Amino acid sequence: MRDVEINRQPIELYKILKFEGMAASGGGAKQVIDEGMVIVNGEVETRKRKQILAGDVIEFNGETIRIIFEG
Repeated sequence: MRDVEINRQPIELYKILKFEGMAASGGGAKQVIDEGMVIVNGEVETRKRKQILAGDVIEFNGETIRIIFEG
């Protein structure tokens, strides 16, 4: 698991996948979320605009990240 710092919260799930290189593009991020391939805090998440906060854990494609707020 790696930590990812954000400087504002909340931030939308698809943006984190895009900015962290877990998905090739915003459209690609939205697609994998829509297909139920992303797990947030242990549960499948299908809302592209799910608001992510510090402490949330995101799993996708064999990668796990934990969100940390650095405001």
